[in-house]
Amino acid sequence: MFGGLLLSKSATAEVTNLAGPRVGVTVLSPGLATDELETYVISQYGWQLETRFSATDDIAALAEWVILAGGMEQGYFLPSVSSLIGIRKDSGFEAAVGPNLSISGIGIVMAVGQNFQAGNFNLPVNLSWVPSNNSEWTNGKTGHRISITCGFNMNVD
Repeated sequence: MFGGLLLSKSATAEVTNLAGPRVGVTVLSPGLATDELETYVISQYGWQLETRFSATDDIAALAEWVILAGGMEQGYFLPSVSSLIGIRKDSGFEAAVGPNLSISGIGIVMAVGQNFQAGNFNLPVNLSWVPSNNSEWTNGKTGHRISITCGFNMNVD
């Protein structure tokens, strides 16, 4: 559910806003979502925003927002918003955690990813997990959500 530009050693002291499209799929475990949707896989489409708030030569601290709409291939509009705090190494490996808000309620999202770079082109690939929760608002187990997303952006300094 997050990704972005590979940390550039020439720009480590800068706070940079990065954005890019994201597409992917989410697999749902049995729970309220699959009971209502009658499916276990939905598509995802959205946008990711990012700000570096601290950086050294080999690691950057990040704040990210990921806004997704899921289930459109089945005629659904299933929005979700995640706010993540994490790190990215100069190798492109990244990890983050934060709250996730969706029609299933609020939960926590944990994500890891790798940015693949070819020249100025970046291809972030991320795996995220929102554990099932049981709250009064959802009135039952929501089911786990495991997503794989990828995106693209250009590193233009």
